[in-house]
Amino acid sequence: MKALLQSLTLFLVFFFPLVAFAISPLPSWNDGTSKQDIINFVTAVTDKSSSDYVDPRERIAVFDNDGTLWSEQPAYFQLYFAMDRVKAMATDHPEWKNQQPFKAVLDGDMKALAASGKKGLIELVMTTHAGMSTDEFTAIVLDWLQTAKHPTLNKPYTELVFKPMLELLNYLRANDFKTFIVSGGGIEFMRPWVEGVYGIPPEQVVGSSIVTKFEIRDGKPVLVREAKLNFIDDNVGKPVGINLHIGRRPIFAFGNSDGDLQMLQWTTLAGEGKRFAGIVHHTDREREFAYDKDSHMGRLDKALIEAVKHGWTVVDMKKEWNVIYP
Repeated sequence: MKALLQSLTLFLVFFFPLVAFAISPLPSWNDGTSKQDIINFVTAVTDKSSSDYVDPRERIAVFDNDGTLWSEQPAYFQLYFAMDRVKAMATDHPEWKNQQPFKAVLDGDMKALAASGKKGLIELVMTTHAGMSTDEFTAIVLDWLQTAKHPTLNKPYTELVFKPMLELLNYLRANDFKTFIVSGGGIEFMRPWVEGVYGIPPEQVVGSSIVTKFEIRDGKPVLVREAKLNFIDDNVGKPVGINLHIGRRPIFAFGNSDGDLQMLQWTTLAGEGKRFAGIVHHTDREREFAYDKDSHMGRLDKALIEAVKHGWTVVDMKKEWNVIYP
């Protein structure tokens, strides 16, 4: 009898948690308002007997990337990529030692880099992301991700994705949603790695882009990246990008900043039927970062006001996520 009880105890201790994990969606989310809002929404739109039922073809879910699917502090990860590119290219450009914003990067002067403003950051990206074919750029991005580490967290950037959001992506796809990234980041910067990290194929990425042109080089056709802006997929650009690339209005959208406001409005206020908008609120200084309306990256102010006004789901990272990173 004692042996039987011991065996039963081991069974309960080790087996039932695994069962609970398997049948309970979103295990990294603490039980609370946000988790229940998500489950209630998905249940309603996938139940054929419900008046809120949505055909699988219309189950489009869009996610911002920086600050929503992975971290974005103290600067956007693509900016760190551009800075590393400046350092790698500096020997061929001695003039950068006295030319901003390149001088700021080479000197490690983040304050001077920030002072260069949007114009300086665009110049930085244009210079470091252009002048090569799309295949060459993909190889550069993948090589960088294999070795680069976050300056303060000292982890590879692809390990700084949010486990609760990975679970959410999987949960939605298990319920016949099609998941898209809609980000202000560069579309060609994200496409090489998002499928391996998020399970989102490259054709389901909407992002900012630079001009590319068709050329024949050494007898082979290539697409060459030029130092010219083509499209900025941020703020009012996000609904435009969604319409251009996806062609269907989402019924589910998640962001984390004022740059996502128009995407959340386009998803919930312009469409009919049941809709969901969520915001990741960075409140966990110990496990990640804490910031909102006073941040220079991922500023969250107007969108937070709109969330209260329209009843959008605001996720308190500190309280509602029991795990941050995988």
